[in-house]
Amino acid sequence: MREQGNLLLAILLSLLILLGFQYFYEVPNAKKEIENKQYEEKIENSFNENNSNILEDETEAYLSINEALEKNKRVKIEAPRLIGSISLQGLKIDDLTLKDYKESMDKNSNSVTLFKPSQTKGAYFSNFGWIKSSSNQLIELPNDQTIWDSDNNILDGKSSIKFNWTNNQNINFQQEISVDENYMFVVKQSVTNNSAENISLNPVAKISRTDTPETLGFFILFEGLLGVVNDVLEEINYDELRKKGPKEFTSQGGWFGITDKFWLTTIIPEPSSNVKARYQYYKKNNKEKYQVDYIGSKIEVSPGQTTTITNKLFAGAKEVKLLDKYEKQYNISRFDLAIDFGWYYFLTKPFLYVLIFFKNLFGNFGLSILFVTLLIKLAFYPLANKSYIAMQRMKNMQPEILRVRETHKDDKAKMNQEMMALYKREKINPAAGCLPMVIQIPVFFALYKVLFVSLAMRHAPFYLWVQDLSAADPTSILNLFGLIPWDPNLYIPKFLNIGLWPIIMGLSMYIQQKLNPQPTDPIQAKIFTFLPIFFTFILAPFPAGLVIYWAFNNILSMGQQLLIKKRLEKKNK
Repeated sequence: MREQGNLLLAILLSLLILLGFQYFYEVPNAKKEIENKQYEEKIENSFNENNSNILEDETEAYLSINEALEKNKRVKIEAPRLIGSISLQGLKIDDLTLKDYKESMDKNSNSVTLFKPSQTKGAYFSNFGWIKSSSNQLIELPNDQTIWDSDNNILDGKSSIKFNWTNNQNINFQQEISVDENYMFVVKQSVTNNSAENISLNPVAKISRTDTPETLGFFILFEGLLGVVNDVLEEINYDELRKKGPKEFTSQGGWFGITDKFWLTTIIPEPSSNVKARYQYYKKNNKEKYQVDYIGSKIEVSPGQTTTITNKLFAGAKEVKLLDKYEKQYNISRFDLAIDFGWYYFLTKPFLYVLIFFKNLFGNFGLSILFVTLLIKLAFYPLANKSYIAMQRMKNMQPEILRVRETHKDDKAKMNQEMMALYKREKINPAAGCLPMVIQIPVFFALYKVLFVSLAMRHAPFYLWVQDLSAADPTSILNLFGLIPWDPNLYIPKFLNIGLWPIIMGLSMYIQQKLNPQPTDPIQAKIFTFLPIFFTFILAPFPAGLVIYWAFNNILSMGQQLLIKKRLEKKNK
């Protein structure tokens, strides 16, 4: 009977769990999916409303970039730092190249392409439009198939271009687009109501990206969809977005975009405007789509009236000084957070400015790294001195510590009591050697972080074989550092292709450990012995600038320890 009762109870509990799961999880999720789908359709329809059966994105096959560019009439972009074009069909900014940045170190390398037309592989573009505030309104809106008129053929960074389209109801839509000497587009959207009826609309803006881009995959670097919502940074990478579904926000002002390691695209409403923003992922015709968009506040336009709203689009390189300039100029909330400064923002950003300053002073970013590392080492010398002295005193006390442990090995409480009495009598603190190191960790991690994310390090040469500090050391022990005419990078995993600088780093780390007072715990000693080997393999695929920084820091630490050791020996004589 008892077994039957237990079985019945188990069944009842299972049913309760199942029903609870359906009620509290599946039903809300299903509801959310429906809401997300409706929202998605609303945004899509804002650009595609009247011709949803002939969307550009409906084509399964990819076109080449040249084929896509030749398909539609275009206005050229020939700005100081940007070249490309705007499609008059759908009024998309979908062709954009950064003139100042090359894809590789090769002198014949192409410039970095940021935006690509919607029918190409890796499509990436932005456009602005309108949606109806009420579904009852019979308003014909511009969409992806709309052919706009323009008053000029070239957007040159000096003057704006006006784009016009008038629907069958005599409602005129206008976009006036300009771009400055860098990477900021200003888009003024106007609606002139020449009909006999009041109309109400909401402005919308979007950035769309097809196919999942290649990412570096390093844990210290964020790549994906991001923005600032009510002064708070909101991020979600591509994998998370695919798994968790859309993220929605309401915000006053802010900005919303997509970031790579060095490049950024973001749509920016007016600081005072209230918007509903969203990050989303979906599949269409077996193509992965990532989209950032927002809907602005409702606008009423009476007959005979014209209403204008202004949005902005940033599409370019994440140059810290430029982002700070735009933040002040346009009152863009926390625009510098487009650069992944991490937890130690208050340290990483100043470090970046300091590194850039010395890079401009020395003419070499590698020398700037070495000099800043030296300055930090000098600043922390007093702490390092105290740490080493504390560790040395602990080493000198090891025989007595071992004696206490052996004497009271069967009585842990008595052993701890005697150990505390010993520390008090000899005036030593077992944590004193570690505390200075703990204080230094945020500083060194911040410098490590900024070296990883810094655009200034990209394609920056050092000396000899290191011509790009942002790339891994190009040499490999597997071909005797170039003596054998064979490239192991084509066949061997990167972490096994250990370059000369990672080896220098590993050796310096090993020697530095030997100069330190050795731990008495044999297991701890073995772990410390293998750490240089472990870090050599770990850091092998990392940017050369990071490895050089680490190696130089180890060398400075070695010199520091030798100096402190000599001073102690002299003092004890």
